[in-house]
Amino acid sequence: MSKLSLKTGRYALPVHFIIWFLILSQVLRIIFFIWQYDEVSWNIIDILRTLLTGLFFDAGTIVFISLPGLIYYTLIPEKWVGSILDKIIVIFFTSLNIFILVFTFFAELTFWDEFKTRFNFIAVDYLIYTHEVVANIQQSYPLPILISGVLIISLFFLFIFHKRDAFSQTFNSPADLRIKFAVLGICVSLALFFGSFIFNYQAEWSSNRYNSEISKSGIYSFFAAFRNNQMKYPDFYTSIDNDTAFRIVKNKLKDPSTTFTTTGYSIHRSIKDSQSALDRKNVVFILIESFSGSFLKEFGNKENITPFMDSLAQKSIFFNDMYATGTRTVRGMEAVTLCIPPTPGQSIVKRPENQNLYTVSNVFKSKAYDSNFFYGGDGYFDNMNSYFGGNGFTIYDRGRGSVLSDKIKTVRHNITDKEVTFENAWGICDEDIFNKMLTVADKQFKEGKPFFNFVMTTSNHRPFTYPSGKIDIPSGTSREGAVKYTDYALKQLFTKARTKPWFKNTVFVVIADHCASSAGKDEIDVANYHIPAFIVNMPSQYNQKITKQCSQIDLWPTLFSLFQWHYESGFFGKDVLDAEFEQRAFLGTYRKLVLMKKEKVMILSDQKKQAFYNWNKADNSLTPVPMDKSFLEETIAWYQTADYLFTHKLLK
Repeated sequence: MSKLSLKTGRYALPVHFIIWFLILSQVLRIIFFIWQYDEVSWNIIDILRTLLTGLFFDAGTIVFISLPGLIYYTLIPEKWVGSILDKIIVIFFTSLNIFILVFTFFAELTFWDEFKTRFNFIAVDYLIYTHEVVANIQQSYPLPILISGVLIISLFFLFIFHKRDAFSQTFNSPADLRIKFAVLGICVSLALFFGSFIFNYQAEWSSNRYNSEISKSGIYSFFAAFRNNQMKYPDFYTSIDNDTAFRIVKNKLKDPSTTFTTTGYSIHRSIKDSQSALDRKNVVFILIESFSGSFLKEFGNKENITPFMDSLAQKSIFFNDMYATGTRTVRGMEAVTLCIPPTPGQSIVKRPENQNLYTVSNVFKSKAYDSNFFYGGDGYFDNMNSYFGGNGFTIYDRGRGSVLSDKIKTVRHNITDKEVTFENAWGICDEDIFNKMLTVADKQFKEGKPFFNFVMTTSNHRPFTYPSGKIDIPSGTSREGAVKYTDYALKQLFTKARTKPWFKNTVFVVIADHCASSAGKDEIDVANYHIPAFIVNMPSQYNQKITKQCSQIDLWPTLFSLFQWHYESGFFGKDVLDAEFEQRAFLGTYRKLVLMKKEKVMILSDQKKQAFYNWNKADNSLTPVPMDKSFLEETIAWYQTADYLFTHKLLK
């Protein structure tokens, strides 16, 4: 290549920059191929299509990146070409762009390691919450070495540009005005073409999800996600008329204990148990970060990293076949507070107009419970404080301040430094947040208040650090260590709680927010939505293993039924213990919406597409099957009505 000359005069540097970017992008693509060698399709046609599709999207990416520079090259007067000012501007911004892009390529590798996907809406969220993300990067990776490596690599590429006379040509070769505007015109035309007619989903050509993801350009994907973070259901998904949709859903929700209290587009109903309600029990609800069912020995794990939870499974109401609704914490929070299928785009937790919704806290408030939300980090992250504070919870977190905003008057308590023994990028360790909850519970008990305490854990998250000396796996070395520490901290919570006077009258509910990983070669990796859930400390006669397939949204309706409560409901979830419960689960990403019934899986995608599969649990594979119209219509009905109720402010 050293003998290959690119005599492009004033545009030598942009041409070298563009070719460099396209080559490096393909190298990254090949790295991903090798990384997922056992799951990508190695069919020669698929390989070529992956690389060529990727090249096409890389071309669109570099057009947008190059456009500001080409505008400068066009507008600078000829007499200034090669001047000190010209050299400073060109060298500085070329170097900066190369540094940023090299850093971005490294970031893509770490993002792929975590999520097995190119940049998406998660990356967009991470851009917003820079404190947590930067701290996480600092604690997870040797940042000085990484930055030094990026700098050295960037200087190496600049040296190559210099050796190939790209700089000298650029500063010593004035361009004809017609050539300037022709080059700029071509670049602007391509930018308009890509911006108006090329969409990121068009890279998803393969039934193998990995081939489709590798076909994308990470930067292009990032800005596509930024543009489409909220998606209106009727615009992107197959719809039916609302009368039919609500009729189908109401028919699925009806049972002998349910009376619908409104007509029209609503699922609000009164649920009354035939028996007398149990005495009011305190509820401690623990949402565990990134806790896959596959971590438990109960589900075949051989590493013995969850001994306490495995013991709980034998003496609790244990949900053997429950599935998370999504792949992020905010999805889990949405599911367990609103009991609603996932709506497309952002979780409701992060959307505007998400205050004063009818959540499970309203049910507890109607029974005179004191509701609290405990989070070991700053609840500003992922809009948690705004959501929980705006929906009836008192906040306990590591942020500062007493009230959230003028509109949200809920009190916010700071967890003080003296209450913390260990803290990382995401917050205080699980033992510390549990201890804080125990302190508040003691106070609530003394004041005679039944309590509903919602605890969100953080320890089972990269950088996987936790207090030393607690378990036999060194802190910060692996996900397995974080899992085992979370299990250990949960055991400590129960050990301490058993000494409390309120323990006998307290039910503990433990569930994962989502799995540790959700990506696979198929459209939806079903096994990576399977989560554990426990209801602990009910009278022993209630203990059982529930083997029915169900969803996170069914957890609270099931518990309220166990409590034999009469309550108002706007929930899509149902009592799993009801003899007439129809087994099904709702799964989703921010773009794909899924209804699963036993082994049948219907997937709704944006661009109004649908796919129907048979799921083989043994090897976690999806096999296409002929479309079932009634199954499709029911799937549409669930998601269309959920989206309609939120967007029309009918969940208030």
